[in-house]
Amino acid sequence: MNYRISMLIMLLMAVLISCNSSTTPPPTPVLPVPNEHQLAWQDLEFYGFVHFNMNTFTNMEWGTGAEDPELFNPTEFDANQWAQVCKDAGMKGIIITAKHHDGFCLWPTSTTEHSVKNSPYKNGEGDIIQEIADACKAHGLKFGVYLSPWDRNHAAYGSPEYVEIFRTQLRELLTQYGDIFEVWFDGANGGTGYYGGANEDRKVDKKSYYDWPTTYALVRELQPQAVIFGDAGPDVRWVGNEHGFAYETTWSNLMRDSVYGGMPEYSEKYSAGQENGTHWVPAEADVSIRPGWYYHEYEDHKVRSLPELLDIYYKSIGRNASLLLNFPVDRRGLIHENDIAQLNILTAKIAEDFAENLVTKQTSITSDKDRGRGFEAKNVLDEKLDTYWTTPDGELSGSITIEFKEPIIFNRFLVQEHIALGQRVKEFKLEAENEAGWETIAEETTIGYKRILRLPDTKAKSIRFTVVDARGIPTIANLAVYNATKLVLAPEVTRSRDGNVTLSVPEEGVDIFYSLDGSTPSSVSEKYTAPFLVETGAELQAIAMDPATGLQSEVTTAALDIPKKNWKVLSSGRNPDNLIDEDMGTNYISDNMEAVIDLGAAYSLAGFTYMPMQNRYMSGVVSLYECHVSLDGRTWKKAAEGEFGNIANSPILQRVTFDPIEARFIRLKAIKTLDGNPASFAELGVITER
Repeated sequence: MNYRISMLIMLLMAVLISCNSSTTPPPTPVLPVPNEHQLAWQDLEFYGFVHFNMNTFTNMEWGTGAEDPELFNPTEFDANQWAQVCKDAGMKGIIITAKHHDGFCLWPTSTTEHSVKNSPYKNGEGDIIQEIADACKAHGLKFGVYLSPWDRNHAAYGSPEYVEIFRTQLRELLTQYGDIFEVWFDGANGGTGYYGGANEDRKVDKKSYYDWPTTYALVRELQPQAVIFGDAGPDVRWVGNEHGFAYETTWSNLMRDSVYGGMPEYSEKYSAGQENGTHWVPAEADVSIRPGWYYHEYEDHKVRSLPELLDIYYKSIGRNASLLLNFPVDRRGLIHENDIAQLNILTAKIAEDFAENLVTKQTSITSDKDRGRGFEAKNVLDEKLDTYWTTPDGELSGSITIEFKEPIIFNRFLVQEHIALGQRVKEFKLEAENEAGWETIAEETTIGYKRILRLPDTKAKSIRFTVVDARGIPTIANLAVYNATKLVLAPEVTRSRDGNVTLSVPEEGVDIFYSLDGSTPSSVSEKYTAPFLVETGAELQAIAMDPATGLQSEVTTAALDIPKKNWKVLSSGRNPDNLIDEDMGTNYISDNMEAVIDLGAAYSLAGFTYMPMQNRYMSGVVSLYECHVSLDGRTWKKAAEGEFGNIANSPILQRVTFDPIEARFIRLKAIKTLDGNPASFAELGVITER
């Protein structure tokens, strides 16, 4: 037979065999399902929010609209710094507050004079939006815009004319700055404002005033690939709080037609999504790295701690939401050094937690049922979201078992659904097999794009994942287990009025060692097991240590003194007991600019401590002071006077020492407060001679 004919016959036979081989059709979609732009957005997971606008320079969160554009003048503005910080952290994009509620526009808009074109920045020739868009493009980041529907500056707000002005602003942003990945609309609408000098209260019908369908259509026309964020989406919804937390049960399905922007009952009734939701509108969790959304110098020491940021990560991305982390860019026009430091610590810890997927140590993976060819259990190990395990039609439950070459220890479990066919899982559980047999270690509800469980250290020779119930046959794309290292942070110290000291760390399984003589503790020092009493002056030092690895924290140091159990506040004011309750979160407000305490006995006093108010919005912080002491409460002697230097920018514990004086009473008098308001005190303490 001719060689070419022989090869042709073999090729035809291969084609026939291929055509006749049995193939398993994919599952039917369970509605609603995401569109291609929502799927692309879902893959971003983590991106940056930047609040930088007029409020940055007025030290406010919500401006009134009456601000002078002359106030906007960043001295070292560098959008490339923002982009580099976000890229280094693994973020995929930046959303900028192009216009906040005060109406000041960061681009030279044609719609208002209240914009950067009338500011000193680059002599009115600057365009902040263009610089950010260029920086994002140069660093390979997505670019998004926040445009406040509310405008407290514009005279036309509340009329039909303003809605057209708002859309013109939107058109400018969506046509002049390249591709936009997300358009962000706030739900805050209507209230008091400058409104061109009217200085009045203007209410709008949040359901109808903006004619949102027409505005959405404009976005679709100009940036068809962009997703639109709002309380009701239409593409991405608000998670319902500003803590950055999604819910243990978080559906991407939403009863979208029942929701509108600024809806009062939204957080309570709709923000977690609904199993029977009519539209695919996944959740976005927004949170600031500081207490405020805008920069305030007094919050430089209030950047969120690593435990707080980790909690946010696991309760947002780990609960079927994306994470939009805000940076309050400072008056220089830079992300502050403290924010960068904490962000880098967070991302390093996340990388460490997920450094090694232990399923690579498996010897076998099996399922109790599967759909057939192309949908086997092994698909959950290939880290591809377009391949998945599923069950035969009608089988809404099923299990996957992973057996390991040798027992493993793990404390993180990650699971993902193939959401292109809809969110399905309503309930699942995780079991571990050890010497005693199978043990259930977690029972949870929804999965969605990604679910991450933080678990106690668990030893297992096999694990079993079971879908207990679902809206349709399950489609599981990814399973992974990790053994995250312990979070070993310096212990926190709290003390009760009676002198009992409590040491704490954020993670279980970490040991604490301490000393009371000022020496550096180690693993042979006193081990903390329960609160302990300290009745005299002592220098406490404490460390945390992971017994498995020997990893040790930095040292916590706390100067302890006599307990406050017998103290009595003699001065008048609001909530006097708060002055000596050892709780930095409560405050005493004095009636007469002073705090007076009876210590209950005479001591050789060598100084005092003052903790200013720790509230987000502080009031009555003492800046100039006099301290007096007395043995009898009638004859007073001045022990110290001065200024709490830089307390406005660093409102932390102030320690003042003086030559020892025998006294039973102490009085701290505010000669001046930062804002002229009545003196406030979170806590007052004494330093005794040792």
